[in-house]
Amino acid sequence: MLAGIGAAHFLSRRFDEAVEKLLPAVEENPTWPTPHRFLAATYAHMGRIEEAHEIVDRLRAVSPLVLGSGQLRKPEHQELLLSGLRLAMGESA
Repeated sequence: MLAGIGAAHFLSRRFDEAVEKLLPAVEENPTWPTPHRFLAATYAHMGRIEEAHEIVDRLRAVSPLVLGSGQLRKPEHQELLLSGLRLAMGESA
């Protein structure tokens, strides 16, 4: 549930609120890649690049797929997530 709420905050660009939900979601289920992706992208969009890199490293430990937009239907939501992930991975957005 926390991951879903955090993702909703992320997609609404309420990044501070997203972190408040996504960080506990990652800690509660460290093997689920989805909240890792959203948290890494959130940190990247906030300019917290070192923290974003750390989450990407944790994501790589549980999933071979870092870039992924899952079930996001709106192209603008997909691009927000993917651009954040690219920044978190050290690539240009």
